[in-house]
Amino acid sequence: MSEQPWTIESIHDALGNPALAQRFLGEINRAPAHELLAVFARWERIAKDTLAAVEQGRDMAAAEARGEDPTAGWHDATDRVAVEADRIRARGAA
Repeated sequence: MSEQPWTIESIHDALGNPALAQRFLGEINRAPAHELLAVFARWERIAKDTLAAVEQGRDMAAAEARGEDPTAGWHDATDRVAVEADRIRARGAA
């Protein structure tokens, strides 16, 4: 989204998925007045994250179309995650 302020309509549109957009409308319409700003802020963040994910997907598709590896700049966290999982299992949490 550009520099325009977020509105209920722009959040609804940015969500893309009709079921998700309907959930947003339901929550924003049922929110008590003292919770309205918090509900709006949470859905604004979700909308921003959704738009960022769409943009990332488009960038990855464009990179792949150019014959590039779309994940070239990503860091492989497999080893770090495996070590953390082993640590958690050792504590008996899993």
